Amino acid sequence: MIKLTRLNGQQLVINAEMIERIEAKPDTIISLTTGEQYIVRDPVDEIIAKVTHYKKAISSPQRQPSTG
Repeated sequence: MIKLTRLNGQQLVINAEMIERIEAKPDTIISLTTGEQYIVRDPVDEIIAKVTHYKKAISSPQRQPSTG
């Protein structure tokens, strides 16, 4: 999940796995695989960085507590 900001300042959290495309026209429009679209303040490059960070976080192995 990534946190974004709508044009009115309200925060929005979306599932990064559901993003189909991101466009800047000039507002940033996020289209999901469900067909829903959201217009946000966040620039495209910032959203890409958030998605990249999210994907790295979920793909890295979690550290197991040491037993010794």
